[in-house]
Amino acid sequence: MSRRMPGLPPPRPIALKERSSILFVAMGQLDVLDGAFVLVDQRGIRTHIPIGGLACLMLEPGTRISHAAAVLAARAGTLLIWVGEAGVRLYASGQPGGARADRLLFQARLALDDAARLKVVRRMYALRFGEDAPERRSVDQLRGIEGARVRETYRLLSRSFGAQWDGRRYNPHEWDTADVTNRCLSAATAALYGITEAAILAAGYAPAIGFLHTGKPQSFVYDIADIVKFEVVVPEAFRVAAAVQKNRPLDGQHITDPVASVRHRCRDQFRKTNILGRLIPMIEDVLGAGGLEASPAQEEAMPVAFADPKGLGDAGHRG
Repeated sequence: MSRRMPGLPPPRPIALKERSSILFVAMGQLDVLDGAFVLVDQRGIRTHIPIGGLACLMLEPGTRISHAAAVLAARAGTLLIWVGEAGVRLYASGQPGGARADRLLFQARLALDDAARLKVVRRMYALRFGEDAPERRSVDQLRGIEGARVRETYRLLSRSFGAQWDGRRYNPHEWDTADVTNRCLSAATAALYGITEAAILAAGYAPAIGFLHTGKPQSFVYDIADIVKFEVVVPEAFRVAAAVQKNRPLDGQHITDPVASVRHRCRDQFRKTNILGRLIPMIEDVLGAGGLEASPAQEEAMPVAFADPKGLGDAGHRG
C-alpha cells in the first residue's frame, strides 16, 4: 500500500498555451531552495525562476543543476535542454512526462507507411507555403523543391531588411567564425526549436520520428518548427543583423549583443503570435493528414500533458 506525502498535492501543470515560452540560463547552480526553483550565482545571489510557468529552460555552458531541480522541472512539465553557446548545439534534453505509447505508435506507423508519410509531408508544405504541393512528387522531390524555396526566401528577406547575406553557413564548433547574420539566425532558430520540442513532448510524441527530416534526434522538431520559422523568428534575425551591420539603432536602442537582442525579440514574437497555443493543434493537424486511424489509448495511459480541464475557479485561477 502506497503512502501519501503529507501536505497538499502538487498543483496541476499550467497549460502549455498559458506559459512563457523560453528562458536561457548560464553561469550558475540551479537548485530548489525553500521550495522555490532558483539560480544561485558565484556570489550566492538567488534568482527565482517560475519553473511551472515556462515551456522550456535552455541550460548554457557554466550551468549546473541539482537532482531536486531536475525533479521539480519534470513535475512542472518544463523541458530542460542542455545547449552550447547561444543554444546552437544540443547536447541532451529532459522529458517532461508527456510520452504516450498510443501516440508514439501512431507517429511511427505514419512515418513507416510511404503513402501516409507523403500525405503528412504535403500537409506540412501547404501550411508552410500557403499552397498545395506539386502533384506526383515524392518526399525526396518535395524536399528539393522546399530547399530551393527556402533559399529564395532567405534571399528575399535579407534584401527586404537590408542585411548582408551570403547564404546559410555556420559551423557550430566554431561559433565566432560565422558572420553576424548567421549567428542571429542560429540563435533565433534555436529558441524556436526549444519550444517546439517542448510542445511535441507535451503532446506525447517523439522528437526523433520525422517525416521530411529524418535520421536526427530532432527530426520532427525541425518538421514542425520550419512551418512557422519564416513567419515568427527569421524576420527578427534579419532585422537585428541589418541594424548591427549598418550601426544604426533598432527601436531606439543601439544593439551591443546581437544574439541577446534576437532572443528577446523572438520571445516577444512567441507571445504576440501565440505560438505555444498553436503548436500542439498544428502537430495534430499535420499527423491527421496521414489518413491513418489513431492508435487507441489504454485505460492507464496518462492524458496529454498540460491539458486544460475546466476548473472550479474563475478565469485566471488554477483551482
